[in-house]
Amino acid sequence: MKHSKQIEALVRGEHGDPFSLLGPHPSDDGWVVRVINPGADEITLIDDAGEVIAPMRRIHPEGLFEAQLPGGTVPYRLQIRAATATRIEEDPYRFNSPLGELDRYLLGEGSHLRLAETLGATVTEVDGVAGVRFAVWAPNARRVSVVGPFNAWDGRCHSMRLHPANGVWDIFVPGIGAGELYKLELLGADGQLLPLKADPLAKRMEPPPGNASVVHASTYRWDDADWMDRRAQHRTLEQPMSIYEVHLGSWRRKPEESNRWLSYRELAAELVSYVREMGYTHIELLPITEYPFDGSWGYQPIGLYTPTWRFGSPDDFKYFVDRCHEHGIGVILDWVPAHFPKDVHGLARFDGTCLYEHADPRQGEHQDWGTLIYNFGRREVVNYLLANALWWVNEYHLDGLRVDAVASMLYLDYSREPGQWVPNKHGGRENLEAIAFLKTMNELVHGAGATVIAEESTAWPMVSRPTWLGGLGFTLKWNMGWMHDTLGYLREDPIHRKYHHDRMTFGLIYAFTENFVLPLSHDEVVHGKGSLYGRMPGDDWQRLANLRAYYAFTYGYPGKKLLFMGGEFAQIAEWDYNQSLDWHLLETDAHAGIQRLVRDLNGLYRDIPALHQKDCSADGFQWIDCSDTEQGVLIFMRRGQDLDDFVVVISHFTPLVRAGYRIGVPVSGTYTETLNTDATEYGGSGAGNLGKLTAENIEAHGLPYSLALTLPPLATLMLRSPAGSD
Repeated sequence: MKHSKQIEALVRGEHGDPFSLLGPHPSDDGWVVRVINPGADEITLIDDAGEVIAPMRRIHPEGLFEAQLPGGTVPYRLQIRAATATRIEEDPYRFNSPLGELDRYLLGEGSHLRLAETLGATVTEVDGVAGVRFAVWAPNARRVSVVGPFNAWDGRCHSMRLHPANGVWDIFVPGIGAGELYKLELLGADGQLLPLKADPLAKRMEPPPGNASVVHASTYRWDDADWMDRRAQHRTLEQPMSIYEVHLGSWRRKPEESNRWLSYRELAAELVSYVREMGYTHIELLPITEYPFDGSWGYQPIGLYTPTWRFGSPDDFKYFVDRCHEHGIGVILDWVPAHFPKDVHGLARFDGTCLYEHADPRQGEHQDWGTLIYNFGRREVVNYLLANALWWVNEYHLDGLRVDAVASMLYLDYSREPGQWVPNKHGGRENLEAIAFLKTMNELVHGAGATVIAEESTAWPMVSRPTWLGGLGFTLKWNMGWMHDTLGYLREDPIHRKYHHDRMTFGLIYAFTENFVLPLSHDEVVHGKGSLYGRMPGDDWQRLANLRAYYAFTYGYPGKKLLFMGGEFAQIAEWDYNQSLDWHLLETDAHAGIQRLVRDLNGLYRDIPALHQKDCSADGFQWIDCSDTEQGVLIFMRRGQDLDDFVVVISHFTPLVRAGYRIGVPVSGTYTETLNTDATEYGGSGAGNLGKLTAENIEAHGLPYSLALTLPPLATLMLRSPAGSD
């Protein structure tokens, strides 16, 4: 029989070009139509009116059928009789490729920035027929098929078409739509059938253990046009940014309903209302890109193009973002382009080769985390990640990305011993391809109107400086050194703090070399570190007082602010991703007082320009005195654009009341005690200065005027200048 070898390969699921045999093809006698359907008993070609064109004959026992059509082809459909029913279907092999010429070109070039509109599953129409277009990049596979309930998960039924120039496979499957489950079946480069794969560009995914991709077509209509217009004009560095970092699965649960998670829509009511009441400007979400293992907190993502199923649908997540914007709250996503897990249904050895990752484990594997590293030297992989960053900004209206583990991307020898890494082409340790990726990503995301924040812990220079100046191009960088130093100081018993005073002052040496965020993040309340409350010394009162003083010091210190959930009411226990925060602590005055303080700090930071306008500029900060190690006192000024409207911050980190403590100030007049963390409404002792202080014509700290203060124990004061107090 003509084509016998190819037919045998086809029915075995080994044919790499099924379109060369299936569907309509010219023959010596007109046209021949072939259809493969292993579950069919009979197949008949019919026209749109249901009239028989030609019966098909079975030419292979595995379900391959053929019919001869004399003359020219006519539109046809398939009438399929199986054991239980007769149904009418369209033949997927009669449709040409839905990929346009420009799409194919951009895919081959690795520059298709609207990748999710081309690859993955897209509900569409071809020649007036409704269905789903599937496309996937798998250049080394011998065969790729889409499988699902619509074809009994049989990879022989919908084998895809290969575009050799770009390694993309595609097929249009008529008659299915949104909500359909599917996976990808690949015959690897070595001829071995791989475990079923999730779609790398799936817009929605099924919960484990199924882990199928789900065809998704959004019907959501946004209501945040005004927000998006304002965002395009936003000047991040000059605006207040107080970030509430949240793990959605453990912020609050429903214990009365088997301790279940809140949904995106429930969070849109409860979390958004809470964040607005607390005065935060932004919510930062620990990764909600799809991930298989709860205990990874989302940091081992397997579905970069979809919000996790755990809290609802993709449109539910859009609703959550929309409600944030309605209430003036920006949304930042913790984004993970540094690595991905080894789960067999994910990207690992996707087409039977190391496609997304490096083949050499010295380049392709994070030994610390047991994950794989993207190959930033491959244009298609970089395209996948760049398009993903833009997908979240454009499709989901996210206002920023916090890029995780940037240090691991910058250095080829990150957490590696000699001999365990491969130098770059110049013999150095810098990952030149990853650096180029980060620069391009930052340029694109900024161009889309969003902010990009680096979680980067090394001394790499110019992380948050523009690429045109030679920087990496991030908007902001987490100040990990500040966090480590200041928490180290606060851990000390007050009697010993005088020996560690430099930990509180050292950060100002480099505070303006980058645009910094001051992170008191989830990383500081896990892995046996305890809570922030638990790391403070002393009895319960002193722990809370230390925490109050530290929070106010942080809000006075130059830099944007970030606090992980629970810190705002002094969670006592270490964070547990599998449990709700301990909201019952707010039934006590002491913890409710901490919450009131954080709310008030957010209000002051947002409303007083001197506390935020020059967060990233050296001319917005001035030490008054940083040398009083014995008494644990730090005094500085913060200024904004109006130089007369400044704030004096005084932090006192010993548990004594100090009366008559004199500090220098630059102008005369009456200063307002805008904040005192020892106030009784915050749980303090009530020591202070009765709200007002008048400067005396006495020089101190090199300034012409001074104030004689009462310093409360373990407390921070904020004094607003006479001009700001009017």
